[in-house]
Amino acid sequence: MNADLKLILAKVRELYMKYGIKSITMDDVSRELAISKKTLYQYVSDKDDLVRLFIENEIERKQEELIKCFQVRYNAIEELFEISVFMNKLARDQNPATEYDLKKYYPHHYQRIVETRRERMYKYILLNLKKGKQEGLYREDMDEDVIAKLYLSRSENIHFNELFTVEEFTSIKLFTELITYHVRGIATKKGIIVLEKKVKELETNKNK
Repeated sequence: MNADLKLILAKVRELYMKYGIKSITMDDVSRELAISKKTLYQYVSDKDDLVRLFIENEIERKQEELIKCFQVRYNAIEELFEISVFMNKLARDQNPATEYDLKKYYPHHYQRIVETRRERMYKYILLNLKKGKQEGLYREDMDEDVIAKLYLSRSENIHFNELFTVEEFTSIKLFTELITYHVRGIATKKGIIVLEKKVKELETNKNK
């Protein structure tokens, strides 16, 4: 991806995240970038193509951020905290209007981002569960495939559940309860000790 297209997509992301997708026209984009529509159309064929590139850029951007959660110095439970913080940040930063517009007006692009997010999160949670077993933090008799799917399903359902507001969903309290609920169901005694230490650190940092 060349520098000019990156600049275009950065501005498009800023507009979409602030105002949603439907209300932003190609005229708006060219005006914000201070370029002509003719120049803009050298990079994209139409608005649908622009949305497609926006989605592809978002997928790769989030992939780069997610990879940062997996560092050698983290054990499986610490890693899970990092993944959960990442998912919490995604929910907090998401503009509901942008997601609504994608779902309603660009369902083919919306489906792609949902499927990619689901596949990648399943893959990373599965790796985390296997790592936890090797480290003696998770139960040996735990079925990684089932637990990974349960974790993913619960995360998606809470995100789209009207019982929780965005503020509640992204709160430290709910975050702590969710991760404790998950880890206590799969952890060994050794894992519980690590979990309680991480929760205490989280609560200490929250009160600073």
